[in-house]
Amino acid sequence: MEIISEEEKMSPAELRDFLAEKALLIRRDIIKMITVAGSGHPGGSLSAADIITALYFKVLRHNPQAPKWPLRDRFVLSKGHAAPVLYAALAEAGYFERRELWSLRSLGSRFQGHPDMLKLPGIEISTGSLGQGLAIANGMALAAKIDNLDSTVYTLIGDGESQEGEIWEAALFAAHHRLDNLVAITDFNNLQIDGRVSDIKNVCPIDSKWSAFGWHVICVDGHNLLDIVSALESARAVSGKPVMLEATTIKGKGVSFMEDMVGWHGKAPTKEEMKSALKELGVDEWE
Repeated sequence: MEIISEEEKMSPAELRDFLAEKALLIRRDIIKMITVAGSGHPGGSLSAADIITALYFKVLRHNPQAPKWPLRDRFVLSKGHAAPVLYAALAEAGYFERRELWSLRSLGSRFQGHPDMLKLPGIEISTGSLGQGLAIANGMALAAKIDNLDSTVYTLIGDGESQEGEIWEAALFAAHHRLDNLVAITDFNNLQIDGRVSDIKNVCPIDSKWSAFGWHVICVDGHNLLDIVSALESARAVSGKPVMLEATTIKGKGVSFMEDMVGWHGKAPTKEEMKSALKELGVDEWE
């Protein structure tokens, strides 16, 4: 059931360009759907776009024609408020029609403000209560080991989310059970709803904290697509330990007036701001 895609045959330069185009399309759709909805979280969706692109278009084993394929890899979006980036990637991958994205957060829509596993194919678990995703991913990874499934569980957590106690309980659990089929990624953009993470409740140094909890840590530029792919592929080879990717990112990446600005954590662009953002992302009008 696994899809063997053309990107497997690409040179590094071709793969970089292919992934860059996917990430660009995803960023455009994030801006569009949040503008239409009039609410949402653009900042953290944009910061995670390259990570999600590397996962869904190179690393993750999945099949849009068979979303429940037993041997698939699993992805848990622990920072569930960044749902637009996941929705955009799933649409681009072929899980549903792209035109459905424009119903984000509208009454009766399948595209809620946080992912709902009961409504959309490709969503492994409903998320949004911060701190819970890593614990859920632990359960999936442990179940895969018990069932002898050769699948990897990935989860994306926020740096502000890392202030939650449940994250560190889950960190202990994963190391204790030697869940080497678990890869967590921290979207380290150093901004949360109230300001800088380093000012509110500093979680740094992230790398040494996770190492102390028994994890193998890989630090990566969260906007260098080939480096992300390489780090994720290296993570598969780690034995006996869960893996944490510390991905350094910029909140609002790709739209200059949103970049590293806390005000864009949970604010929708106006139509004029959408036009400006889309122009920076290579299109002059709605496509």
